[in-house]
Formats: sequence, C-alpha cells, structure tokens
Amino acid sequence: REWTMKTSIVFLVCISVFPGFSQGRVVGGDETGFAECNMFFPGQVPPEGFTEPFHVKICQQYNKEPRFATLYSTRHKIPLYSAFKYSKPSQDKEENWLVEPQIDDPENDLHEMVHEADIVGTVANLGANQALTSDYVGSGYERGLLNPSLLNEEDFQMATYTLTNAVPLSPSLSKSWHRDIGRVVEQALVPHCSKKDHLYLLAGAIPSNVRVKGKVSVPETLWLAACCDAPKGWSLGLLKKMNDENSLEDLTVGELEKQLLAGVHLFKGNCGEDNQSQEKTEEILQAVSQILSGEQVASDNQEAKDSGFVRKVAGIIATPFIKLLELLIYVFVELVKLVFYFLWLVVKRVCGTVLDGVYNLCNGVVSYLKAISMVLISIPYDVGRVIVNIFLGFLQIVRDVFTLTYRILLIPVGFVLHLAAFPYHSICAIPSVLKDMASGIGGTFSLVIDATATILHGFYYLAGHIVKRFVPKVSSDD
Repeated sequence: REWTMKTSIVFLVCISVFPGFSQGRVVGGDETGFAECNMFFPGQVPPEGFTEPFHVKICQQYNKEPRFATLYSTRHKIPLYSAFKYSKPSQDKEENWLVEPQIDDPENDLHEMVHEADIVGTVANLGANQALTSDYVGSGYERGLLNPSLLNEEDFQMATYTLTNAVPLSPSLSKSWHRDIGRVVEQALVPHCSKKDHLYLLAGAIPSNVRVKGKVSVPETLWLAACCDAPKGWSLGLLKKMNDENSLEDLTVGELEKQLLAGVHLFKGNCGEDNQSQEKTEEILQAVSQILSGEQVASDNQEAKDSGFVRKVAGIIATPFIKLLELLIYVFVELVKLVFYFLWLVVKRVCGTVLDGVYNLCNGVVSYLKAISMVLISIPYDVGRVIVNIFLGFLQIVRDVFTLTYRILLIPVGFVLHLAAFPYHSICAIPSVLKDMASGIGGTFSLVIDATATILHGFYYLAGHIVKRFVPKVSSDD
C-alpha cells in the first residue's frame, strides 16, 4: 500500500517512542480469508459460517510480519476468535495496549494499530465499532486476551496486547482461563503433536447480552479448539463457562461447533477428526484430565497448606496490632468523614447562595435582553407599517383624482357623442316611420273593408230572417 507523508511520520514516531508498536490490517471483502494471516489456519482455510456483515477480519501484524488472525464483531465490540500457533514463550512483557483505526474509519491513512491517545481527534468515529480503554476503566473487568501472551514468543507476545484481541473478564476468571489453557497447551497438546509448527489453535468467545457500560459484550463462554495436522492428526475442544471459573470441559471439535453459530466449521475437514486414532485421542484426553484435576488440585492443596500455616502464625502475632490499627483507622476515617461533611455543608450553603444569585441575575439579564429585543424588533415593524399606510393613502388619493377627472370629462364627451349621433339616429328612424305609416294606412283600409263586409252580412241576415217569417212556406208538391 502507498503511504502518505503524514502516515510515515506517525509510524516513525510510534516506532521510536513505543517499542511495543503493533501493526494490524483489516482485510476487505474482496480478499480471500485473512490474506497473509491464512497461514494460521490448517490448509490456510479459515473457519466457515461466520458470515454476518458486522464480522471484520483482521490480520494482526507486528514489525510488518503477520503474528495471528482475529475475527472481530463490531456489534459486540469483542473478538469472536483469534487464530495462532504455539511458540516458545518468553518472559512476560509490559502491557502496551493498542487499537485498530481502520475498524472505525476505513478511509483514514493509518494502516497499522496505534495507541489510542495518539489518534484521538484524527480518526473519525473512534470507538464506534471497537472497544476502547475507557470502556474497561472502572468496570470491574479486565482486558482478557483470547490469544494469550504467555503462549507466544517476544514479537508475537507484544502483538497480542491489542483491544481487538481482548474480551471483558473478571480478574479471577482471566487468571484461571490463561492458567488452564497455558498448562493444557504446553503439557498436553504440544507434546502429542509430532510437528510443533503444525499445531493450530483457535481461542474464541461467545457473546452474551450483558454489556460493559452498555457497549462491550461480556462473553458467556470461552472456548479453545486445537488441530494438529501432522501425519497422525487429531483435534480437541475446550469449553469454560463464565459462571464456573474452575471448570474446563473437554469435547470434540464437532461438539464444540454445536455450541457456536449454526453452520460453523472451525477446521478444514474437521482436522481429520473422523480418522484420528482413538488411542491417540485417549492419551490426549488423559493428559488434559490429569492437568485439570490431579496435578492442579495437588498443587493447589499444597499451596493452600503452606499458605494456611503461615497465615495462622502471622495471624496470632499480628492480631493485637491489627485490631489497634483498625481502631485508629476507624477513628481517623470518622474524623475525616466529619470534617468533609462539615466542609460539604459549608460549600453546599455557599454554592447554593452563589448559584441562587447567579440564577436570579441570569433571569434578570434574560428578561432585560428579551424586553430590549422585543422593542428593537417592533421598531422596524412599526416604521414599515407607517410607510405602507402612507403609500396606500397616496395611492387612494391618486385613484380619487383619476376617478373625479374621468367623471368630469365624461359629461361633455357624452353630450358631444349624443349630438353627433342625432343625425344618424334621425335618418335611421325614417324607414321605421314610413313603415309604421304604411302599416297604419293599410290597417285603416283593411278596417273599412271589414266594416263594410260586416254591414252587408248583417243586412243579408236580416232580410233572410224577414223572408222566413212573413212569406208562407210552400210544399214540395206546389
């Protein structure tokens, strides 16, 4: 990848200041598996079945070399598993915790893991998809490593101290988990794998609904899967419940897969689980059983006996002094509590008075500013309203003038129009008058004719009636 000048400077500063500087690479969806970190899986084939969109593949690197692989859940903000190989452990190094910038901001120029304090304010959404140191502070949980530093040599060990390899564990559980898997791997698994570099380990966690500070999921179960793909291959699974710190259940990889997500396959071909020697399996299980029960119990009992005797003698000698010291401490604590209580009352009263005065002052200032604001706001409003009213009044005057002028001018104009139209109306009326005169003469003539016809008809009717009355009727024979 191309490095910008800014990234190069950050890298050189971190290498010079922090000897435990670790690199990490978030593998994109366009790459197969975990890229360079596929070497930590049998046959270079990562587990199958972890397909959620919030599962992020990380190739954890240190000094530009791949050290182990991690599948990280951005929803639960813990790793689901870390894949690694056993290497001869070195002396424990100082914890030097780092974060992965690309999980929260894929577009940033940082391609390696850095200290959280060095990127605050420069990485967008820091802590949105991963846990930060602040999520563990004061929570009662430790940053428990899935890939334990105690199973790694120096360079690999320093690379394990990253928050993408840590889950919230109680101090006692973290101690017992690392102690148990350390003994099992070193005393039972490594001796029974003919080729040490062919022993592949997967350490994982099953998230629960319990979250630290409402953000980081507390595992309900821790698990370890081992695969030795040497000529006489074998596989083994271990399971530890969070509610039982002293238990560590051994089971087959197939049985372990049933405890995880549906469709999960941890090793390619189950690491030859179906063909592995029953005798070899029994030897490994017996060694694991001895480590988890016999030797561990004996060691714990011996330590308990030795420490019990010492505590008993020391208790007899130190009891009077302890009681006196407890009394003095109790008196001192009570006095300190009394002093602090008195100071608290004084401070409370003073602070209450000051706060009341400040509150009243703030209220007065706010009221004053509010009144001034209202007045200042109303001034341009009133001025605008006056201007608008003046303009409207002026428009009304102009309209009235135009109306009056129009009505004055309308009188002579109408007279002139009527005078000019008189000849036209007079000439146009002559045909109508002649028509009316003709209609009158015709009507008179028709009336005379009708009256004459009516008189003649009356005389005819009267003569007929007289004839019928006075002339005698004649028979048909006459």
